[in-house]
Amino acid sequence: MTETAADLENVACNLCGGRDFTPLYRKPDEFHLRDDWFQVVACKSCGLGFVNPRPTEKAIQRYYPGDYFTYHFKSDPARLSLRYQRQATYLEAAGAAADGGRPRLLDIGCANGDFPRFMRTLGWDVEGVETADNSESINDFRCYRSLDEIPGDAPRYDAITAWAVMEHVHDPMFVFAATARLLKKGGVFIALTTNLDSVSSRYLFREDVPRHLYFFNRRTIAAYAAKTSCLTLEDIKSGSQIYQMAPLHWLRYFLRRAVGLPPLQWNDLPEIRYAYFERTGRSPNLANTLRYIATHPFTVVDRALMPYYAKWQEFVGTYGLVIYILRKEGGVLTPPSPTT
Repeated sequence: MTETAADLENVACNLCGGRDFTPLYRKPDEFHLRDDWFQVVACKSCGLGFVNPRPTEKAIQRYYPGDYFTYHFKSDPARLSLRYQRQATYLEAAGAAADGGRPRLLDIGCANGDFPRFMRTLGWDVEGVETADNSESINDFRCYRSLDEIPGDAPRYDAITAWAVMEHVHDPMFVFAATARLLKKGGVFIALTTNLDSVSSRYLFREDVPRHLYFFNRRTIAAYAAKTSCLTLEDIKSGSQIYQMAPLHWLRYFLRRAVGLPPLQWNDLPEIRYAYFERTGRSPNLANTLRYIATHPFTVVDRALMPYYAKWQEFVGTYGLVIYILRKEGGVLTPPSPTT
């Protein structure tokens, strides 16, 4: 089923309110509803990237099928535990601890609740926010359906986290404003999101459109923080320590650019291995893998060298994923004006 006009909405830039955009690319929903195509644009005024037109908040739910959270959050337990340990390290390094008593964490986009549960074992009081209909029910700690449900206006959290969440929300400005309101003075907001300045995000179609709705970089994150009047961008970390965003087709992109060919379009991309097996109905055994290699030699070379390019991206700070660490200083929050 394809999108209808009633399912989509055109929006102004969420950061500056601008309505003059540069088209970046078009691509379909790569993994689920593959007949549905979407356009990604960048605001000419501030540089924020976003899907426009985009699915409404009601329509977006069908792009999160029943197995979405199982696939992303029920992998090998040892691997998940290592990820949560690394996430906890960022909280410790940022000094996100209460002055006496147990520190308090709000995890936005907590999915099935596993990261807050891990932080609880480290002595934190935890709460979460999860809006998706298909996530598991959480009964062992307080989980809100939206930030609007959190009672009171007084600051209440020592840390707020959003791990691979900000790109999914319909109103990032609201999340920044709510975070600034709910954090205690000196508290930290840690957000992992994709990096629009990376080759992977801007040119290689690695964004999970339309589940990814917004695309940030250091400048736009700093601008969002400035609009709250009390959040300051303190540090950024680029790399694959928590999640990965493999720069697939990087070699093809650079070779095309070197010889003066136009930028890649979605239909220029070669067939990757899982798509080849899906199309041909062949099982992914050794013989069929060798058939794929014989018929897609350039793609195989691109994939073989890709880990080295990804390491280079991490070294120079241009990887497709970035962790932003923001701190709440003194000052009074000025709620931003609506822009959509």
